[in-house]
Amino acid sequence: MEEELRCPVCKQLYASPVLLPCYHALCLACALDIQTASSSSSSTAGSSSSSTASSTSSAGHPPCHPAIAAAHLHQSHSQHSSAASTGSSSATESVSSDQDQADKVSILSEADSGVICCTSRPGSYAGTPNLQGLLFPPAGSGGSVYSLACPVCRKLVFFDELGARNLPLYRAMESIVDRFCEREALRCQMCETEPPKVATVICEQCEIRYCDACRELCHPARGPLAKHSLTKPRGACQLRESICGEHTEPLTMYCMGCKLPICNQCIGDNRHQSHDLQSITAMCKAQKTELSHNLQQLSEKARSTTEFIQRLKGMSDKVTDSCIEFERLVTVQCEALIAAINARRDVLLDVIRSDKEAKIRTLKDQQASCTGKLQQTTGLIQFCIEALKETDSAAFLQVGSMLINRVANTDMTWHQEVTNAAPRVSPIIDLTLDDSSVIRAIDNLNFIQMKLPLAPVIIPEDCSAENNSVTVAWQAPSHSFVQGYVLELDDGNGGEFREVYCGKETICTVDGLHFNSMYNARVKAFNNTGEGEYSELIGLQTAEVAWFTFDSVLSGGPCSGLNFSSENQTVSADGWEHRVALGSVGFSRGVHYWEFTIDKYTADTDPAFGVARLDVARDKMLGKDDKGFAMYIDRQRSWFQHNSVHERRVEGGISTGSTVGVLLDLERHTLHFIVNEMPQGSVAFRDLYGVFYPAVSVNRGVTLTLHTGLDAPRMDYH
Repeated sequence: MEEELRCPVCKQLYASPVLLPCYHALCLACALDIQTASSSSSSTAGSSSSSTASSTSSAGHPPCHPAIAAAHLHQSHSQHSSAASTGSSSATESVSSDQDQADKVSILSEADSGVICCTSRPGSYAGTPNLQGLLFPPAGSGGSVYSLACPVCRKLVFFDELGARNLPLYRAMESIVDRFCEREALRCQMCETEPPKVATVICEQCEIRYCDACRELCHPARGPLAKHSLTKPRGACQLRESICGEHTEPLTMYCMGCKLPICNQCIGDNRHQSHDLQSITAMCKAQKTELSHNLQQLSEKARSTTEFIQRLKGMSDKVTDSCIEFERLVTVQCEALIAAINARRDVLLDVIRSDKEAKIRTLKDQQASCTGKLQQTTGLIQFCIEALKETDSAAFLQVGSMLINRVANTDMTWHQEVTNAAPRVSPIIDLTLDDSSVIRAIDNLNFIQMKLPLAPVIIPEDCSAENNSVTVAWQAPSHSFVQGYVLELDDGNGGEFREVYCGKETICTVDGLHFNSMYNARVKAFNNTGEGEYSELIGLQTAEVAWFTFDSVLSGGPCSGLNFSSENQTVSADGWEHRVALGSVGFSRGVHYWEFTIDKYTADTDPAFGVARLDVARDKMLGKDDKGFAMYIDRQRSWFQHNSVHERRVEGGISTGSTVGVLLDLERHTLHFIVNEMPQGSVAFRDLYGVFYPAVSVNRGVTLTLHTGLDAPRMDYH
């Protein structure tokens, strides 16, 4: 964190830090040293400016911080005038050096988000008649306008004749530096050990702190030293209260428009009448809460990075162990061919050692890179934690949004730089020595740079089963060269596996499976060397009942003469000729039940309901060929029909509002029909084997709606 507390100019801990509009900080003395006159002035103005700068520079440099000065830890800064400590407050504006003059005039707008105001409002800005002279003074003017380029981002800030003294005091930074110095100041100044021991006393005359051992050795209570006063060391951190510089009252509210803390008297000014005012305590609490939340997320990533660095350190040992084992195997193989291989063995071992050194070097480089990123982030986290301890709400609000943005930006870049990082090399030596080569080829003996791929890893959260289809997803095996995958499923009943997919994708959906079945899936990878091991099995259960619709494509497409609506749940026909509509799923196992509602029905038509094979004739009444099994029905009676043979007339017909149910039992291989919740005869068809699709044939005057996912009713099978 200490780097966050050092001035970018003097490289020392901040002394009387001031805040630039770009949210970078400087020591007040450093800001006064690097400010320059932004325009040419008359000799009188130049003399005045030189005098101002001279009076600033001639002052002595007090210590950067009292506690640090006592500890001889840091250099000293230049002492600041009383104007800086009271914070004379004139507005500042940060603009880029290439902006035109019209943009610079935005310094006059208090609603401009770039305007930074101090605790008192300047009288020489808004409402001043000679504004152009303030920003761009003529050669004969009596005053001098100063500018300062931020040493970090190089943005320019313009001032009036008070120069950098207009900048607001960076109270949050000052408090954090105080607390940091307090911790450092409690160390003994005479210890030769690192780190020094905690000081127990400080001599008021010598102004040196001692631990118990150094006090007895360097400051004994005898002779002239016996008269010195030894007291307990005190820290430098003090509780500060923010006071309005204009009305000398505590700051209680925060103006959202001006981005300023204000007091109760400021609320009555015309400047804030139409602005959104919030409690300064509530605003501070809200920003601290947001910063704490972002810090928590960033801390989690920092912790994971620490673990990742430990993994990198451990992988270096694994690389060494792997190389040692591989050297042993190579040596055994070489001894079997000792007559011809001795001259070649040393070369092969050198290749392995070179690979080991390259991998270790790569891992160390990656470790160093991650360590640097972690140190940066840790410094920011510690600084933000210290900022959260700030009890002065106004001081915290000066930098709250900046810290939130920094943490958020670091959090976003973390994903690219660290979260998705992986070891750049594998700890395993991906080489194999081929000892089957003949003696005459021994001069060309080398490593085969490929092994059988490892087993892929099934991703359970990405696998699913819907209706009579399953989706299987897997992850490529690490540190393996893969050219493709083979997915296998069993028969849904614990039988043998069969190949259902072969390709390079890592996700596959298999359709047309049995309902109410548990399918086991496994996958293996392959390359030119051969096929690797199977993954672990995953079981996927298909739906117990079928959810399906009419399939316009299976039913003949746009020229079928059928009209589908209600998301393909409703069907009707245009002409008098029967047209067959098929369901979107086929059944080969299990018990399935679905119903049709008669939405529209006229007396001169007789729809047919049932099942059909996929190659059924679609331009005839269902049951007219040997691919369909149907019941056709009118207002009074029904018949069962297959291959143009109709038989077993059953009394009872349909009308608008009636329901027709179809029960396909492929465990008993039978087909039943139910009309208005009553069985329409006994078993309609038996000995049904194969794959069957729900089917219906309609013509003009009939509109049907399909209902699926229903539980099968119990039937009499005799």
